[in-house]
Amino acid sequence: MNYSSLALAALGGTVASFGYGFLLMWLLPALFEAPLKYPGVFRAKEEMMSVAPVGFGSSIVAIVVVTIIFAMTHHRGSGAMEGAMEGARLGVLIGIFAICNVAHNYMNLNINFNFSLQQAATYFVQWVITCIVIGLIYNPPAAS
Repeated sequence: MNYSSLALAALGGTVASFGYGFLLMWLLPALFEAPLKYPGVFRAKEEMMSVAPVGFGSSIVAIVVVTIIFAMTHHRGSGAMEGAMEGARLGVLIGIFAICNVAHNYMNLNINFNFSLQQAATYFVQWVITCIVIGLIYNPPAAS
């Protein structure tokens, strides 16, 4: 495993993931106002901000873990297009995993179906983008 490339890919994946999230906040603010309709389920905006470091930190850890999974399974050549395709495939799998978590939350939380669909779609796209960036950046060590 190429650790410097791993760190760079994780950093790139983090930038891509957070960049996508901030772009969504700017373009589709209604997505982030939807939880306000469920005060019995979600924290108030001010309270969310007080625990935001936990959310940001856990997101970074998740991206590092996915980057390690990518590095452990990426054994082909180091071409950018090939890495991007492998990243996209991993992103689809991680995206499906995220959708399953959203579906589980739909079962447990008193939220409507449309809100769950919006969450599922945004998480899926976010993971695909994040993993494509990881695949573009990660460069496996040269074969010995």
